Amino acid sequence: MSAAVTLAATMANGQKRNITDIINSYSKRLMGFIRKRVTNEADAEDILQDVFYQLMGNTQPIEQLTGWLFAVARNKIIDRSRKHKPVLIDDLFFSDDEDTIDWTDFFTDGTNNPEKEFLRSLFWETLNNALNELPEEQKIVFIKNELEGVPFKDIARETGEAVSTLLSRKRYAVLHLREKLQTLKNELLNY
Repeated sequence: MSAAVTLAATMANGQKRNITDIINSYSKRLMGFIRKRVTNEADAEDILQDVFYQLMGNTQPIEQLTGWLFAVARNKIIDRSRKHKPVLIDDLFFSDDEDTIDWTDFFTDGTNNPEKEFLRSLFWETLNNALNELPEEQKIVFIKNELEGVPFKDIARETGEAVSTLLSRKRYAVLHLREKLQTLKNELLNY
């Protein structure tokens, strides 16, 4: 009985050493591969860690280790990009790095201050004009999801489009709207 326990412990130590060797051999190349495909260092480190975690949990034999590691990394990158949260309307015009002005107050508070009312009307006019410049599919997805609060799954059921297609359309709409609203923001700040 004690021979079986010793054999299992020896195998476990050998396996740990083997995984450590693999990590040391491949981490630099994998990290370079991942960095080229993600936007920030933290995501790259998380993906690399996930790849090696999956390797440690793998119970099947791996014939081509290099190909397997890079395929897992590519899949992790794709999974992460799919999980990215959709952009919100708040991200278009409001930001946390503004120390001097709380833009949310200008557009959401219900006071009858003439200056705030004027800024609110400028914002909504600019947003409506920018929405009207969009292709109809992008405009509809943005309005339904962001302004009406309809979840992407419901829009997909209603239109017959894939959720990924709807997310892509909204992203293009947000990029266009962000540009238009940034122009307004710059004009207001430099006024």
